[in-house]
Amino acid sequence: MQGAISTSRSWLATLAIGLLLLAIWQALASTGGGSAPVELSDYDKLMGKSPGVSVERSAIPTPIDVFKRAGELFADPFRRNGENDLGIAWHLLDSLRRVFSGYALAVLVGVPLGFLLGLVPWLGQALNPFIQLLRPVSPMAWMPLALYTLKDSGASAIFIIFICSIWPILINTLYSTASVRQDWTNVGRVIGLTPLERARKIVFPAAVPMILTGMRISIGIAWLVIVAAEMVVGQSGIGFFVWNEWNNLQISSIIVAIVMIGVVGLVLDQLLGALMKHLSFRE
Repeated sequence: MQGAISTSRSWLATLAIGLLLLAIWQALASTGGGSAPVELSDYDKLMGKSPGVSVERSAIPTPIDVFKRAGELFADPFRRNGENDLGIAWHLLDSLRRVFSGYALAVLVGVPLGFLLGLVPWLGQALNPFIQLLRPVSPMAWMPLALYTLKDSGASAIFIIFICSIWPILINTLYSTASVRQDWTNVGRVIGLTPLERARKIVFPAAVPMILTGMRISIGIAWLVIVAAEMVVGQSGIGFFVWNEWNNLQISSIIVAIVMIGVVGLVLDQLLGALMKHLSFRE
């Protein structure tokens, strides 16, 4: 009963904070609103605006403007009027396809390699300097090399997702495998298990919770990186959509996309969190 009351109180507080933030946003956007003749910048002139034309002083749309724009975007999310006029759902699906492709490659390479390095300590120590050297490299630093080597923007984006999301999976798998309690492996020796059977029946199941932790961190990184990557490679995707709307000065569309990126990232994180909860164990 006490837990239910506490949960309800938390939800009410969340709702109140959300409404307060919306009210502050509305007030800030309305304060600087209104139209008046202003001096045009070079960018405005390039966009075709003439001197003397009224220009909005406040560049921040109100929450109502954003809700209206969201209604327009989601009224026909699967619109396809040629390659350059796609509905927002197609951009989201393209981004998810690239994220899952790069992320799946990272899992397929990172888990077995980390498991091997955890089982063979000297090999893990030998490769550790290279891991620590490559791990902090910015995803955008890889982009020119990927474009030059792969000569395909979509494949380059998938490579960027792969190279940025593999490190948490690899490192968590390595350390979780290497830190399995010695008592458990000794029990395996006592009952006559071979090294391969000990790795499969004792070490790997014990390492699963930390491996999933690395996978959960990596999916967040993958979703974070795809937006930046698609701004560079273009063509489609939610990152391309944000950049394209910026070029069209559709700030409301950008805010809608930002909220959608956050919601999708939250859903992906919660899915892996639920999987972790299902597969974790208590010693």
